[in-house]
Amino acid sequence: MKKELTKNPEKIAQYRERAKELASQLTLEEKTSQTLYEAAAIDRLGIRSYNWWNEALHGVARAGTATVFPQAIGLAATFDEDFLEKIGDAISTEGRAKYNMQQKYHDAGRYKGLTFWTPNINIFRDPRWGRGHETFGEDPYLTSRMGVRLIFGIQGHDESYLKAAACAKHFAVHSGPEDLRHEFNAEVSEQDLYETYLPAFYACVREGQVEAVMGAYNAVNGEPCCGNHRLLIDILRKDWGFQGHVTSDCWAIKDFHQGHMVTSGPLESVALAMNNGCDLNCGNLFHYLTEAVEKGMVDESRMEEAVTNLFTSRMKLGTMDKEDLTPFRDIPYEIVDSNEMRALNREAASKCVVLLKNDGILPLNASKLKTIGVIGPNADNRKALVGNYEGTSSEYVTILDGIRAAVGENTRILYSEGCHLFKEIIPRTDRRSEVQAVCAASDVVICCLGLDAGLEGEEGDQGNEFASGDKPNLNLPGSQLEILKLAYASGKPVVLILLSGSALAIPWAQEHVSAILTGWYPGAQGGNGIADILFGKKSPEGRLPVTFYKTTEELPSFTDYSMKGRTYRYMEQDALYPFGYGLSYTDFSYSDIGLSAMTLTENGVTVSGTLTNTGAMDGAETVQVYIKAKREGTPNAQLKGLKKYFLKAGECTSFSINLPLSAFGLCDETGTKKVLPGTYEIFVGGTQPDRRSMELTGKSIWHTEIFSDMEAEVALM
Repeated sequence: MKKELTKNPEKIAQYRERAKELASQLTLEEKTSQTLYEAAAIDRLGIRSYNWWNEALHGVARAGTATVFPQAIGLAATFDEDFLEKIGDAISTEGRAKYNMQQKYHDAGRYKGLTFWTPNINIFRDPRWGRGHETFGEDPYLTSRMGVRLIFGIQGHDESYLKAAACAKHFAVHSGPEDLRHEFNAEVSEQDLYETYLPAFYACVREGQVEAVMGAYNAVNGEPCCGNHRLLIDILRKDWGFQGHVTSDCWAIKDFHQGHMVTSGPLESVALAMNNGCDLNCGNLFHYLTEAVEKGMVDESRMEEAVTNLFTSRMKLGTMDKEDLTPFRDIPYEIVDSNEMRALNREAASKCVVLLKNDGILPLNASKLKTIGVIGPNADNRKALVGNYEGTSSEYVTILDGIRAAVGENTRILYSEGCHLFKEIIPRTDRRSEVQAVCAASDVVICCLGLDAGLEGEEGDQGNEFASGDKPNLNLPGSQLEILKLAYASGKPVVLILLSGSALAIPWAQEHVSAILTGWYPGAQGGNGIADILFGKKSPEGRLPVTFYKTTEELPSFTDYSMKGRTYRYMEQDALYPFGYGLSYTDFSYSDIGLSAMTLTENGVTVSGTLTNTGAMDGAETVQVYIKAKREGTPNAQLKGLKKYFLKAGECTSFSINLPLSAFGLCDETGTKKVLPGTYEIFVGGTQPDRRSMELTGKSIWHTEIFSDMEAEVALM
């Protein structure tokens, strides 16, 4: 889906011309003041102050009450790009409503603007990375689709104005370790750079028309990202034609001289950043730019260019005019965290759920259950609902709350925290006898385990207990596995609910318990959304956006940025649960599948067929299309097309997915993406075509071969 976010290029050209004229009237000190995230007012020119720093990773964040949607990794698990645009639209609706209210009361501080530093489209290459739950997973194609469509929703469809401005971050090659990020140099080959780390950014810039790009803390091949000439100028501006503005990550400029040691101090650091394409400083070092210009280290024309980029973005948002002329000025505050938003959030929470195992116990029938045992540190843990970069909801529904509401008064709920989230059992926290008592008295036991954002997150986040936010391993922390084994030993059926933002190694659970589902960090309505799945109000439809490995020991070194052995695209062993995998309460069949041509054309090829819900329950299926180049040294079959369909029981629909020529391309050692002559396999089904997926689902995947007789250089996506 290609779409121009602004259909009025003349209007945008007018903005830039006006911005350039305005920037030319500023003194050097005034130009400097506009390159800081707390941009000062310039009264003589009628320029109001503006704070660029705002967050909206999964809802408007850090600015009071707002809808707290599921964390980004959970939204990725929907495998539904149309729904991601709907979520983005809801976020910018609330963002505008809050902005309108704040402007009315002259409130223009941090987290009060319309420039949202989201989405995080870094590749979740290693499941130990603490910030991985901010991303859309491990796959460049899925990340691209989720990122582009969230940007569409946030920035809107108006011909002349942005509803809000999105920001693709962190550019580029960024995924931990968190405790080294201020000094870390990610060494990456050209092949991995263009095959894995850049495609989502390319898609967000070229297709999504994202308004801003944020640099990363780390260096790439020796150059700090926020002052990286190759990334910010050669690739982003020249090769990709990016027209928006570039911001640093927060206080990343000081890392040039304090961490990366490539400059001698603040003056050289700000010059390096500004000269290499960074327009805006989240931090305070750009105060030195006036001195840098006066000493000839930065040309004032470059400063003027940066301010022009920034003013243009503000004009697209309508924030540079005395009167708000945008079509969004009348969005009322009452829409924030409204019943309408709450309903959408509950739907999102249920759509995120991935059913990993089910021996037939799910969905539960509450009318046949006299007592349900609910056990575990995440059963009533509000923190496990929200992840990080979150807003404040007016209502939080934990798993325990959701189960209580779903079963009503006729079913007894027995609850035990079971154990601490991560600390080992000590005498005063020992709940083993309580767990055994709850299990003995219950017809079914629901164990709620996993992590929360205090265990995985960003370096410096308050409350991080592990490795500056990174996970030391993939195990359930503390005594959680012991509590799960106690529940299993009771002889009662056990349903395991995982809340986490990343993959966990749970081979024992897969072998022993009756059912397993992961709800990620499911948002403020998470308890209701998961209860809708548990008790059959909805059929699970989520798919894994990351690989669940069997053990930590399978992983390459955390600091190794080579993709060899990483993610479903390059791993050689079987996964515990593969990328793209997820079960349902209903069943789907594929028939009449065919290609528009058996020889690859310049327009690619179109896959079409019929999808039928052959089960007894309404449900949704994501049709996934994978491509494998049949030659030595190529990746495993890669996701290159997807489309979600909701079908009532017995209903069928036709589907059609175009695979452009670029979908068949792979990058060579120089980073050039090419389609080469030869044979390509195409796979179509509800999961990826690996052996483990077929073992878990009991289904084979339709596939065929197509031949290419051409050699062509193609775009990244």
